Amino acid sequence: MKKLLLFFSILSLLLIACSGSDVYRGAWKATDAQGGKFELVFDAKLFSVTDSTGKKDDFKYSQNSVNINNGVSSYGIQLSDGRKYEILFPIPSNPKVALLKDENNVPVFAISRDEYMKYEELYNLK
Repeated sequence: MKKLLLFFSILSLLLIACSGSDVYRGAWKATDAQGGKFELVFDAKLFSVTDSTGKKDDFKYSQNSVNINNGVSSYGIQLSDGRKYEILFPIPSNPKVALLKDENNVPVFAISRDEYMKYEELYNLK
């Protein structure tokens, strides 16, 4: 049974290795460490960041990792310019909130499907 589970895990990783996972695709409300509000939209291979003034930046990316440990899932993405980020879903029962961290494990955005929230609020939602 364990071998079968491992096989399907590896197969699913190969299938989603290039394009973004359905788990985080779509629109998100994002707040940075200074309280700035942004809109993030993840498509299969492109995501956009729109600030509160309406300035929009697009980034090509590929998903390069998936990690699920004790229900906590994370997805690694790499931008076309080489920068790496992690989308962490710290609350196993709530896929509507996440944290976007840079490659140094520093939070960049607290993200939510429904509302703007600060990093500190993310962990108080349990």
